[in-house]
Amino acid sequence: MKLSFAQKLRGSSGLLGTLVSLPAPQISEMLSAAGFDWLFIDLEHSTLTPADAQQLLQAMRGTCSGVVRVAENSAVCIKQALDLGADGLIIPQVNSAEEAQRAVQWAKYPPLGSRSVGIGRAHGYGATFSEYVTTANDTTALLIQIEHIRAVEQLDEILAVPGIDGVFIGPYDLSGSMGRLGEVGHPAVQEAIRRVKTGCAQRGLPVGTFVLQAEAAKAELASGVQFIAVGTDASFIWQSGRALVQQVSGRR
Repeated sequence: MKLSFAQKLRGSSGLLGTLVSLPAPQISEMLSAAGFDWLFIDLEHSTLTPADAQQLLQAMRGTCSGVVRVAENSAVCIKQALDLGADGLIIPQVNSAEEAQRAVQWAKYPPLGSRSVGIGRAHGYGATFSEYVTTANDTTALLIQIEHIRAVEQLDEILAVPGIDGVFIGPYDLSGSMGRLGEVGHPAVQEAIRRVKTGCAQRGLPVGTFVLQAEAAKAELASGVQFIAVGTDASFIWQSGRALVQQVSGRR
């Protein structure tokens, strides 16, 4: 039986994913077949539509989980992504306990939240409706993204909100909010990231992050990060293409 992403987070560590931003189902089919544990389907910083996201989810193979980052922390974006059959959501720019509470309210069915009831792919188009609505609060992972220094400053209040299943650190936006855009390795940025990791560990909340390279991913996993996204579909294509051109022609 395939475990949900929420179950994987509770029982596993070192979950390896990558970010998907291109509207081609073949990409999620290939990446899931390659052995990734989860795919980060990005509706915030891409041209993907909800219809594209559904096709990407439908094309996935094996035990790979599909986690959708919604465009914004709103009721419509959240319920659409869940009804598409996402295994989990990443909610961007959660900077206060009130914003975290809104995400829980819209992502979880009563009594924990007030997610409205529809019938879509997640519910087997009606065939598995009762089973889905009974189990969805436990099996769909709600991940909030900590990516601003304001969120770090209010971390204790944010993490105390019931219904959060994990935290995803956005290192690049976090560095920008600290006046160090792109300087992820700067000591002040790293200290803010450590604060988030420590806070999550104290509450037993899984924490994840994004990196560009494999070596950085190994270091993050060794530091106690439970799940990680490494690179993007687009970067894999252009990096491989550029490397081949350099090897064959010598052109840079």
